[in-house]
Amino acid sequence: QVQLVESGGGLVQAGGSLRLSCAGSGRTFRLYAMGWFRQAPGKEREFVAAISWSGTITLYADSVKDRFTISRDNAKDMMYLQMNSLKPEDTAVYYCAAEKNAYGLGRLGRSEYDFWGQGTQVTVSS
Repeated sequence: QVQLVESGGGLVQAGGSLRLSCAGSGRTFRLYAMGWFRQAPGKEREFVAAISWSGTITLYADSVKDRFTISRDNAKDMMYLQMNSLKPEDTAVYYCAAEKNAYGLGRLGRSEYDFWGQGTQVTVSS
C-alpha cells in the first residue's frame, strides 16, 4: 500500500520555525520528485515547494522563497520542509505529494502529483 505521512505541524508564534517531515512507503519514492502544498480555510490548495528525485533541483513559491527550505533523504524515503520566519498567512494544512512519473524535476501543478499525504496543520499566531 502506497502511503505518505506528514508530521511536524503545530502552533507557533510569528517569526518562529517548524520542520515538517514526510515519510513515504509502498513505493520507491527516491525515484520520484516530491512536493509540498498547503491549503488554508476557504482557499485552493497551493504549491509551496518541490524537489527533484535526486534532490539537486528545488523550486519554491515566491511567497516562501528565502524562508522555507525543502530537502530529502532518499536513503530513508523522507522529505522535509524547514520553515523559518513564519507568518500568520502561512497558516494552513500542509500536504506532501509524489509526482506521477519517475525521475521528475519537481513541478508546480497539482495535477502532476498522484499520491498525497493526509496533511498536517500549521498554525502561526500573530
